[in-house]
Amino acid sequence: LELTSMLVGFPRHLSQHVGGFVIARDELTRLVPIENAAMEGRRVIQWDKDDLESLGLLKVDVLALGMLSVLKRSLDLMTLLRGPVAGVAGLPSHAWRMEDIPREDGMTYDMIQQADTVGVFQIESRAQQSMLPRLKPARLYDLVVEVAIVRPGPIQGGMVHPYLRRRQGLEPSASPKPELDVALKRTLGVPIFQEQVMQICMIAAGFSGGQADKLRRAMAAWRRTGDVKRYRDIIEGMVRNDYDRGFAEAIFEQIKGFGDYGFPESHAFSFALLAYLSAWIKCHEPAIFLAALINSQPMGFYSPSQLVQDAKRHGIEVKAVDVLHSDWDCTLERRAPDRGLPDSRIPQPAVRLGLRRVSGFNELAAERLMNARNEAPFDSIDDLARRAALDPQELQQLARADALIGLAGHRRQQTWVATGQQRHHALLADAPQREEALALPPAPEGDEITLDYAATGLTLRRHPLALLRPRLSARHVRSADELTALRNGASAWACGIVVMRQQPETAKGTIFVTLEDETGSVNVIVSKHLRERNRQALLASRLLAVAGQWQKSPEGVMHLVAQRLVDVTPWLGKLGTSSRDFH
Repeated sequence: LELTSMLVGFPRHLSQHVGGFVIARDELTRLVPIENAAMEGRRVIQWDKDDLESLGLLKVDVLALGMLSVLKRSLDLMTLLRGPVAGVAGLPSHAWRMEDIPREDGMTYDMIQQADTVGVFQIESRAQQSMLPRLKPARLYDLVVEVAIVRPGPIQGGMVHPYLRRRQGLEPSASPKPELDVALKRTLGVPIFQEQVMQICMIAAGFSGGQADKLRRAMAAWRRTGDVKRYRDIIEGMVRNDYDRGFAEAIFEQIKGFGDYGFPESHAFSFALLAYLSAWIKCHEPAIFLAALINSQPMGFYSPSQLVQDAKRHGIEVKAVDVLHSDWDCTLERRAPDRGLPDSRIPQPAVRLGLRRVSGFNELAAERLMNARNEAPFDSIDDLARRAALDPQELQQLARADALIGLAGHRRQQTWVATGQQRHHALLADAPQREEALALPPAPEGDEITLDYAATGLTLRRHPLALLRPRLSARHVRSADELTALRNGASAWACGIVVMRQQPETAKGTIFVTLEDETGSVNVIVSKHLRERNRQALLASRLLAVAGQWQKSPEGVMHLVAQRLVDVTPWLGKLGTSSRDFH
């Protein structure tokens, strides 16, 4: 115990900031200790970022966001598919840019209010999706608040429910005192942003500008230094100025919460804009959005498998990896005119999965394949192997991913023919091959699905739960679609693949689990007490059955409050033990 207490405050792991750097007037090595990183030619500063700040060194952090890559790829695909944006006032047309996306689009906000935000920046998490139907964003500033309010600062300060009640007109949207309107009127009298907390301290507790700035710094470092405790006189200063003690204590709790993670308003504005832009693309160009998301992996909240399942539920056609058609990245292919989305005026193309989805297959081999295919179409696996200079291992990778289907038929046949290439010496590559083809039977559907997940991380065949539905229905286990029709308070069983487990610090031990079946997702709430009783099933299962009480709010927020958990992973067969997709 004595030794472990000495470890308190030490870093849990060592890592480097992808966009952080220190500026020095002279050589950097004279200022800070530098060591070689694991990557060749890379150096890192040994000191912790907090130590650099304590020493007053000039440290700059550059925030890198994967969604910026998604937006760039989406805009490029929009220019390719829809054509450039027409110029105005005599200006020439130009490629799509972020500023060309229409602002305050009603269809986009309708989608957001329904929490249909899988893949959308910032508002795709479980907590955000639960908040969206209640807050009902209808303009950009609503998204600014949405992005900032689901954070430890406002949650711990008890600001979330008052804001929602005021937004719904259930209580007056007034500041505690008129002089606080300058700080609080834009958020209905409820403090949400760091700047508002600082303004309140200056107006209500008599802080100077310098003291408020010190408070801002303390908010960022209080867990490390405990400095914020000395600002408890905020409470007494506000009480002396005739403010309610409860309000003053809530402000102080929010200050501590901001030390964990609270948003400045300017930060929330930037994130809200990216959230809106990504939502608009998902709403109006869902095929483009899916292709850009997969091409930008790894990133985001959802795996490619979940992104594909969501897109298919929205009517997007997704085509498998195929050496006759696939590039390295996902591409777009035209669909029949009558297959556009029913809720969209613009017909959507199909998304062709790229060779990047093939496990182990490298980009250099893909470039050789695409260059050879551009010269002439492939007519056999042998032709592919010779002209693209693919070695036996690369052929096997393609066969396991079912990517040779256009040249050799079903997956077992592909694997047999690709394996046969290993038996022909390179010197005999041009010699005639008289070996008789062996006709193999195709694999059962369950095996095909298992192999899909192992080779590409997703399947375009039926969802694994579709194969289990007869067994589940016989046990009165409902699908995600069937659950939505239940009344509030009904008892029900649900079952799905565990795609997400979350335990926010503000949840007081509650774990939020997301299950996926062939019709959609089920959100499950597991209490701390049930977690301890069903720990193995909760934490180790890939396929989980849950009995509980169905809760459905008037705003449309739905979840299953768990009362019993059962690990039924063995029902998945090999998929439950060999797949690395489910996390």
